Amino acid sequence: CSKFAYEDIKEVHKRRYLLQPIALEVFSADGRNHLLAFPRKVRNKVYARFMTVATSITDSAQESLAGQRRGASVESSANLLSSLIGETSVTQRWVRGEITNFQYLMHLNTLAGRSYNDLMQYPVFPWVLADYESEELDLHISKTFRDFSKPMGAQTPDRLEQFKKRYREWDDPHGETPPYHYGTFYSSAMIVASYLLRMEPFTQHFLRLQGGHFDLADRMFHSIKDAWLSAAKHNMADVKELIPEFFYLPEFLLNSNKFDFGYKQNGIQLDDVILPPWAKGDSREFIRVHRQALESDYVSAHLHEWIDLIFGYKQQGQPAVEAVNVFHHLFYEGNVDIYSIEDPLKKNATIGFINNFGQIPKQLFKKPHPAKRLNNRTSIIDPGPIVPGLSTGQDKLFFHNLDNLRPSLHPVKELRGPVGQIVQHDKTLQAVEQNKLILPPNYIHYVAWGFADHSLRLGTYETDRATLVWEDTPFGEILCCSVPNSKVLLTAGTNTVINVWRTEKKKLVLKENLYGHTEPITCLVSSAAYNLIASGSRDKTCIVWDLSQLVFVRQLRGHPGPVAAIAINELTVSMKLQFSLIHCKNNR
Repeated sequence: CSKFAYEDIKEVHKRRYLLQPIALEVFSADGRNHLLAFPRKVRNKVYARFMTVATSITDSAQESLAGQRRGASVESSANLLSSLIGETSVTQRWVRGEITNFQYLMHLNTLAGRSYNDLMQYPVFPWVLADYESEELDLHISKTFRDFSKPMGAQTPDRLEQFKKRYREWDDPHGETPPYHYGTFYSSAMIVASYLLRMEPFTQHFLRLQGGHFDLADRMFHSIKDAWLSAAKHNMADVKELIPEFFYLPEFLLNSNKFDFGYKQNGIQLDDVILPPWAKGDSREFIRVHRQALESDYVSAHLHEWIDLIFGYKQQGQPAVEAVNVFHHLFYEGNVDIYSIEDPLKKNATIGFINNFGQIPKQLFKKPHPAKRLNNRTSIIDPGPIVPGLSTGQDKLFFHNLDNLRPSLHPVKELRGPVGQIVQHDKTLQAVEQNKLILPPNYIHYVAWGFADHSLRLGTYETDRATLVWEDTPFGEILCCSVPNSKVLLTAGTNTVINVWRTEKKKLVLKENLYGHTEPITCLVSSAAYNLIASGSRDKTCIVWDLSQLVFVRQLRGHPGPVAAIAINELTVSMKLQFSLIHCKNNR
């Protein structure tokens, strides 16, 4: 049983399950999400109820999982009315360069009904590179990349012709199955489980799909290069694309759990995934370079062609035929109604087919997708030479023109003490003194601590006046504070305990105490994006906590002195924690 408050519900999306419109996906503010499947004709009633009682559902394009306001059309409409009422589509944001290629693909997957909660409809990402042999990648030449205008089955001329021949010569004596190019799909539960085979719980998912045992070693995912060659060239039954983890999660490439996957016919034992030479044998380097390739100028200029195939107008109909992009009809929504099938054997067979072979995403675009604008922006890969006084037509980064930088003639903020925090919000800089934090997401209030009465004080940033003084704090001096979101406040200090407060109108409610340190806690940080709390103490340890469950995760030991500062790197979407630890030889 999983419970969360109505006011914690951030978004609710209608979803398909087994190609039927019967599911909802509910996202809570702390990052948890659930895919709920209902009986027929129940889903819409539950959705209407959610929209009535969930008071915190976001309508901000920046905070939305879909990258745009609810009700905004994803089709790139640039008319004046849509701009005036703030219904800028996520496509327009991407075309203008406001979001990255990775972000845009994640938003499109969300809009198309793809979900991490359903292996049958897992988010799909493209193969980006075609070069898995070079020692160094050249991201400025086209042969480094796959052909984004063609599906995986059409990457090589020989295999393309075979798939065309299959479509031309298709003959179904029963007349139940229309002609198709591909009898397998580019994303399925088995493909996802095979990619993530080395990580739980996907290992168990793979075993269940395989009948309780691993597949033959030669058929399992073990090499990036071999996986590419299989999907792009050698195997007529393999047209798979990638999953998002290829661009942010190095751990899935490592056999950290030391599973016994057996031996290939050549005698080589399967272990970690074999990386291309340009990854230098390092899974993190592979992810870094692969992500760099995804954001490169070449991919930015051609990604819309792939979107046409997967989410766009080449997904179905005559354009799909011309693009050699037609799959078995049971992959498409609307071609089968499992509830109308009376024969139980045929019904189970149809459900099994959908379960095992995949489902076409919802079609988002009925016309060609616009290309990303590459002019008037800095190249991600190579900014190019800077010649003083010569205009190149590109906006250069500030460190290329340091001589042109001038200090502000007026101070941003006059403070009464040393600066404790600087925040950039809505193109303005805000600053407060030490022992103060500006509260997200609006940054119009602050919290202050470190007073003789051990109180917490909340005030307004503009007036710098306290509007609430909360003296009912646990015994001990407060040394540090963190605010992951607008509803949670974390404090810690000499009592060695982390106090988790919930903000309710004009009061604070103590929600939980986290015990683990044996000496005063000197630093505290939290991340709403990763649902993490990290605390450092004079006991020379750092403890990582789960923000949503408020439980202990792990303790980092071995520091030579008290931990004085700690930070969570939110720039990399990685499960591995990255901390900046500063050690002090004294207790200050």
